[in-house]
Amino acid sequence: MLQLWALDGIGEITPGDDLVSIIAAASHGQLQDGDILVVTSKIVSKAEGRIIDAEDREDAITAETVRVVSTRTSPTGHTTRIVENRLGIVAAAAGVDASNTPAGTVLLLPVDPDASARRLAEGLRARTGAHVGVIISDTLGRAWREGQTDSAIGAGGVEVFEDLRGQTDAEGRPLVVTMPCVADEIAAAADLVKGKATRKPVAVVRGRADLVGALDLPGARSIVRPGERDMFRQGADEARAEGFAAGAASVAP
Repeated sequence: MLQLWALDGIGEITPGDDLVSIIAAASHGQLQDGDILVVTSKIVSKAEGRIIDAEDREDAITAETVRVVSTRTSPTGHTTRIVENRLGIVAAAAGVDASNTPAGTVLLLPVDPDASARRLAEGLRARTGAHVGVIISDTLGRAWREGQTDSAIGAGGVEVFEDLRGQTDAEGRPLVVTMPCVADEIAAAADLVKGKATRKPVAVVRGRADLVGALDLPGARSIVRPGERDMFRQGADEARAEGFAAGAASVAP
């Protein structure tokens, strides 16, 4: 049986705060071997001092961008940029967050979410005695689907995939490509109890102890599809424009 609940008592996080101590205290000694803690990236970024002065969020997005995938301007004049950030994550606004931050500042993603998750898992294991795993989550959109869901951007001591390839389905047919990204599934499920405006940034997921393991397991960076296997490197309009430009260049005198 899968159980999920958010931890109470985690207040506003400021740079330098000890998240291990704060989370351990909020758990009230209830953590068990095999529990997975899902921690919202925002509090990790705040504790790590990833708050920067930026009067213009767009400038911060540009600074965090390594590749523009697609840009669209709505009828109201709002421009959305889908970009690849320095972590390899393709998302709107490069993960730059201006909500719940002091005026004139924005919040960047952790420098290395996997390393942050491993430090939290290691610290919580030492502090609580429970063999736990940690997932750091952030809100992302999905290609072809409206809305957003939380996904794993960092993982420590947790299997991020459940590789079912080589097994058989209920009808005895071989599974060839089935490899659920369980880290994303757990991050999304945890968001149902964390919420966006409840000030409950940490959830405990119990019931998948089989996914908790060594701290050096591959992290969430391994979820990012490498460029050579990315079938959607550009937005449709951008790819079309590039194709027309290439065609025009090829027939130019």
